[in-house]
Amino acid sequence: MANPDTTADTAGGYFPGTFRKDFISSIVVFLVALPLCIGIAVAVGVNPARALITGIIGGLIVGIFSGSPLQVSGPAAGLFVIVADIIAQQKAKFLGFFSGAEESADSMAMTYALSALGLSVLVAGVMQIVAGKLGIGRWFQAVSPAVINGMLAGIGVLIIVSQFHVMLDHQAMWHGHKAHGGLQYMATIPEALWKCFDLSDGTPHHHLAAAIGLVTIITMILWQSFAPKKLKLIPAALLGIVLATAVAMALGFEIQNLSIPESLFDEVSFLNTTPEWMNIVVDPAVYISALVIALVASAETLLCATAVDKMKPGHKTNHDKELTAQGIGNVACGLVGALPMTGVIVRSSANVNAGGQTRGATIMHGAWLLLFIVFLPQILTLVPRAALGALLVYTGVKLLNVKQIKELYKTSWSEFAIYATTVALIVSFDLLIGVIAGIVLSAIKLLVTFTRFEADLFINDEDKKASLSLHGAATFLRLPILAQRLEEIPEDVELHVDLSNLTYVDHACFEALMDWAKQHEKTGGSLVVDWSQLHGKFQKEVEIRPNGNGEVNRNGKPKSEPMPVGGGVS
Repeated sequence: MANPDTTADTAGGYFPGTFRKDFISSIVVFLVALPLCIGIAVAVGVNPARALITGIIGGLIVGIFSGSPLQVSGPAAGLFVIVADIIAQQKAKFLGFFSGAEESADSMAMTYALSALGLSVLVAGVMQIVAGKLGIGRWFQAVSPAVINGMLAGIGVLIIVSQFHVMLDHQAMWHGHKAHGGLQYMATIPEALWKCFDLSDGTPHHHLAAAIGLVTIITMILWQSFAPKKLKLIPAALLGIVLATAVAMALGFEIQNLSIPESLFDEVSFLNTTPEWMNIVVDPAVYISALVIALVASAETLLCATAVDKMKPGHKTNHDKELTAQGIGNVACGLVGALPMTGVIVRSSANVNAGGQTRGATIMHGAWLLLFIVFLPQILTLVPRAALGALLVYTGVKLLNVKQIKELYKTSWSEFAIYATTVALIVSFDLLIGVIAGIVLSAIKLLVTFTRFEADLFINDEDKKASLSLHGAATFLRLPILAQRLEEIPEDVELHVDLSNLTYVDHACFEALMDWAKQHEKTGGSLVVDWSQLHGKFQKEVEIRPNGNGEVNRNGKPKSEPMPVGGGVS
């Protein structure tokens, strides 16, 4: 099977043909990643440097070890909710025991929260490395699609309702405190909208911020729909941010822009940055958060890798190697206090569509992010926060995926119910509760499906014939139902058993049917069964081999005497 790392022209090597394609693709991916990194940092409430460093690590480190060479890793919208929750909870925890000066409380609480986040990300990375080395990467594919899609949609809703306020330069407040959680953000949306039309106080100019947000979203939609084919490589997100920035500067809008430190590397922090670091090490919540990050990041990464395999013929992901590479990246992010990473479908699809051939494109995109941080960081101060909020609102709508909801609703009511429950609980409570509930409901559905069994009996007294139609899975749990139906059959009739709708039969039910057949024949009755209908539905320890005499072989060995089944094989 083709490997993207070996697709270079063997005559000319990596240079110049493959390198040229990777170089162009890396520029495109960089331009896609830049606004997304900044937007996610703003959404979480941290300096953009922490997201850009994650992108650099995703390119320069994960790109080298990746088991999915064309996948691009970095901070993702899917992890935004988890990170924001960790920071909010840890800040509240710090303020609960802090007894120093009030003017320094908030900054010290943020330092404490970011140190706790760093340890959670580091531990999550270790978990991913262990999972990859144990070879359980593919097991993440065993999670029901309804749960995964529900998780992504729930995250999408949370992004929309929280970043809607950012798009309007509005601080969402709930009973005197900063709003937190989907329901509180939803409840404060009417207030944010009203302030766009209430111009009595003069400042801040929420309506101007809303206009910049609309410019950003409309630009992205129009560009994706009507961009000339030759210019399609220009990312819609970048164009939207650039145009919105230009409009805000040209019209002199007094709205909030990004604020950054003089040196973005000042944001690099370690666990011992806070004097209370021992409290963090012994805090169970830190390790629970690490587990959530590991699970969600791994699931999103492997889903993204599967999508890349579909987009690029010949591209084959090594799931365990990719999971290990993600773990290495998150350990590095945790050590320097950056945001957690995952495989990102937006950047990965941009890489494939731009013609990326090898992991070189991913690695180079990390280099471009590093050069930007070193030489051009002050450009970020020109970007309106409203434009970045609008970018994430648009991203949230994409995660919601209305088309997918409609298809799921038409396909399966039960799967749609699992999906809707997962979304509702994520928005109402938190991500972990929603995902666990979705997994539990999926398990219950599987159990119900596997234990569903019906036995429909029809008796024709005049012809001395009866038919027994079996549906579902005939296991020992449903043996009483089968036994009851067999007891209702008169002694001297010919019984036809229909197995066409049977999905599974275990040893207990098979033996019960055979034992009943022996007794039924002694009373003048007979049994007619098409054994071929059991192909692939019976346990391995019992192999059905029908012949003209109705003989049943077990484990490939014929019995010494044929088993009497009256009418033989129909």
